Amino acid sequence: MRRWLPAIILLCLIAATVLYLTHRSHQSYPSDKSDQSDPSDRQRLPSNQQRPSLSPSTLDTRPAVQESITSITSPLISSTSLPAAALEPLEPGSTNLPPATVLENVRMAVREYGLRFGGNPVGINSEITRALNGDNPKQVKFLRPDAGMRINANGELVDPWGTPFFFHQLSGSETEIRSAGPDKVMWTADDLVIK
Repeated sequence: MRRWLPAIILLCLIAATVLYLTHRSHQSYPSDKSDQSDPSDRQRLPSNQQRPSLSPSTLDTRPAVQESITSITSPLISSTSLPAAALEPLEPGSTNLPPATVLENVRMAVREYGLRFGGNPVGINSEITRALNGDNPKQVKFLRPDAGMRINANGELVDPWGTPFFFHQLSGSETEIRSAGPDKVMWTADDLVIK
């Protein structure tokens, strides 16, 4: 028995270390169930860590799942219905961002939704806009007016010229987004298109 005692103690120490590390890693990375808790209980980003903005200099064409999920931690709305202010018409062209940047920001919002929920939002423009603006299972808002994302009186996401975007679902994870461009007519040479 005495010659097995060091081996038993060593095995106990290894098991305790594994349990400790497993428990610690579960505390560092909470499961999705924590997203369903009361918004006041959610962990906040440290004050020295700011959310990345969706500008051309910070956008990366390669999706980084963890970074994207972290970047979409936005405040939750209080109910499943959208607040009236979220659907108020905004002045077309009231953004200082270039139209291509606005289009890229909309694409990133759709991509972040897809990463969060395992597939892009589907439907017509107004349905996709509602999903991106908080009418989703976790009530996460992906639309940001400071990123040039504007909603018209019909609840549609519009380009900088005030024309609703056209969303074409190519697959569950790829959506083509089309802006009519400055002539405000779809399917002409000045259209802006992004996937």
